Amino acid sequence: MRPGELIVGDRGARAQQPGDLARAWAVLAEVMDPEVPVVSVVDLGIVRDLDWRAGHLHLVVTPTYSGCPATEVIEGDIRQALEHAGFPAPAVERRLTPAWSTDWISTLGRERLLAYGIAPPEGGASLHGHSPVVCCPQCASGDTELLSEFGSTACKALYRCRACLEPFDYFKCL
Repeated sequence: MRPGELIVGDRGARAQQPGDLARAWAVLAEVMDPEVPVVSVVDLGIVRDLDWRAGHLHLVVTPTYSGCPATEVIEGDIRQALEHAGFPAPAVERRLTPAWSTDWISTLGRERLLAYGIAPPEGGASLHGHSPVVCCPQCASGDTELLSEFGSTACKALYRCRACLEPFDYFKCL
């Protein structure tokens, strides 16, 4: 699939039913990010819009960054989950503008990242390029140091806590 391409067909087109959109959002809240399996695509804020068009669900998805290797997997997981829930042939539109921002991560998503051992982004996207105080997800100490701008994925940096000496990922502000 090419970026921005819509996958739509007449297969299974039907009229929207009361509660369809709320049910679809609930399904999407269970679709986990393959790289951080404790946060959903809704937690991350990458599902930007959801509506009903021509008898099918239409979703707008903005990847965390344009080169994210998990984008196609995420779009496939979204499609599969919605089809399994009774929404045939959902249209998934990949939209790169505006660019995704860590500001879009929900409060629940930030809590889940922290519980998983990844320090959530501190501040907002306006801090991109600045050095925030990053607290250790293990012991909550603010005495941490940046080891590498590049962590386990491109959207994370590698830090170490000086208090407990544990290394950890920090979800960078983007």
